[in-house]
Amino acid sequence: MWLVDLLFGPFIDYGFMRRALAGSLALAFAAGPLGVFLVLRRMSLMGDAMAHAILPGVAVGFLTAGLSLSAMTIGGMITGLVVAMLAGAVARLTPQREDASFAAFYLVSLGLGVLLVSLRGSNMDLIHVLFGTVLGLDDGALLLVTAASSITLLSLALIFRPLVLECMDPLFLRSQGAAGSLIHMLFLLLLVMTLVAGFQVLGTLMVVGIMMLPATAARFWAGSAGRQMVLAAGIGAFVSYVGLLFSYYANVPASPAIIIAAGCIYFLSIFFGPQGGLMQAARQARARHQRLSRISEHL
Repeated sequence: MWLVDLLFGPFIDYGFMRRALAGSLALAFAAGPLGVFLVLRRMSLMGDAMAHAILPGVAVGFLTAGLSLSAMTIGGMITGLVVAMLAGAVARLTPQREDASFAAFYLVSLGLGVLLVSLRGSNMDLIHVLFGTVLGLDDGALLLVTAASSITLLSLALIFRPLVLECMDPLFLRSQGAAGSLIHMLFLLLLVMTLVAGFQVLGTLMVVGIMMLPATAARFWAGSAGRQMVLAAGIGAFVSYVGLLFSYYANVPASPAIIIAAGCIYFLSIFFGPQGGLMQAARQARARHQRLSRISEHL
């Protein structure tokens, strides 16, 4: 019984821990699969850029309505989509690559957002926006995260094949004209929506961690996109649980604890993953050396 109490006691005894776990799980189930497609499309840094792109809109919502969930959500959605479209337009109309344009908009958005929050809010308000309030989720925030995650998962199921096709042959999908552009814009919309909902949980600085770290870790354990999506969601759920548990017993902030737990899984995957991990590479190198040694002996 002591083990059950140790592992599940905080979530049984405290409602804020149950809400934190529910919000973190809902976010992980949607963020992990999105992260897989960002990795497959070689757009990993785009998630970080978009997470910071929503900050000015969140700040404007905070300046106009205070800590209003609806105002900050609408503001974040608007600025996230505007930055995505502007960065894409710059990449198409100028010689600059899309990753460079996203990086530029990301830096400007981060600076502008921090400045706007600082104009009216306190340092604590800024910390809440940047690092989230996972232990202080109310029913409205929990409903927002759950609804956004559900919409994201259902939409990914509908556009799964075109997204996989774009990862394998992006030029073919773009050659389809409006259909290819529509799939790309829908994916960006899902990305922005998940990040906006997730900043309530982990903040604009941390939310991209639960999206990219489980996805990059899953790449070392599974070969197909479908398996990577399932595994990334599972890893995200596991590290959310572990991070919250560690935060409770060690009395440390919950958001960084969740991301550190995800980082530990990522580093373990680098070493022990069967799909390109260091241990597998060492075994393959040793096997090649042994084959060459046998061939040389026969000669």
